[in-house]
Amino acid sequence: MMPQLDFFALAMLEVVLAGALAGIVGVLVVLRERAFFTMSLTHATFPGAVAAAMLGGSVPIGAAVAAVALIAVAVGIGRIRSQGPAVASGVMLTAGFALGALLQSLAPLAIDVESFLVGQVLAVTGADVGLTAVLLVAAAAVWALAGRHLVFSSADEAGYRRAGMRPWIPETVSLALIAGTVVAIMPVVGAILGVALIVAPAAAARLVVRDWRWMLVLAPAIGITSGVVGLLASRWLDLAAGGAIALVAALLYGAAWLVGSARDRARPTAVRATIEARTP
Repeated sequence: MMPQLDFFALAMLEVVLAGALAGIVGVLVVLRERAFFTMSLTHATFPGAVAAAMLGGSVPIGAAVAAVALIAVAVGIGRIRSQGPAVASGVMLTAGFALGALLQSLAPLAIDVESFLVGQVLAVTGADVGLTAVLLVAAAAVWALAGRHLVFSSADEAGYRRAGMRPWIPETVSLALIAGTVVAIMPVVGAILGVALIVAPAAAARLVVRDWRWMLVLAPAIGITSGVVGLLASRWLDLAAGGAIALVAALLYGAAWLVGSARDRARPTAVRATIEARTP
């Protein structure tokens, strides 16, 4: 049973768990090049959250149902030869968000719909924290048990198939983890800003390290830092927490890009100096 925490301590625990979860799953998003799909999914869960609030039900469950339904639609569109995954993701993004806005206009909610869009981490509950913790454990277990399969199928799907394995299995697992993460972090950064916390830490980690194992260490660390620093900044500067967290994640990505660029520029010089030193 979770001890009684004040609202800020509970929010801090949630951003730590959400940052770690987003970082771990974000590595999968980056390796499988699913950033646009993730952005579409974050928008597409909005109508499910609105519908659940209208019916007095659980917002995470409503968002999860919408995510499953829209993933099925996207997979169907993606199988049309003249379309493809990019088209499917675009349809999800626009149609999902438009449906959420339509539902909200037809039956205005007593609660603040903006909280679905940019998050309201200071209002998280113990159930929100529990969901994030469960998904974090599940994501870590998937990487521990099937990490090599996920990386192999991400890097060379044709080779994975020729090796006698089924690419749809890691793809389904990946989509399920991404959808679950989008739903879990919605209270923290909302439906619009969720993609920043999922993609930016993992993309930043990839700029600094090359090995996916180290990405799994660095990306969650960046995600946690984004959450903690963003939440503290929102308290000290009286800012929206979701926006502050997303902005910190973007700034850390920029810092990683500078570090990676400096390293890449220095590498040819170091190699040239080594060659010259060995040349008689």
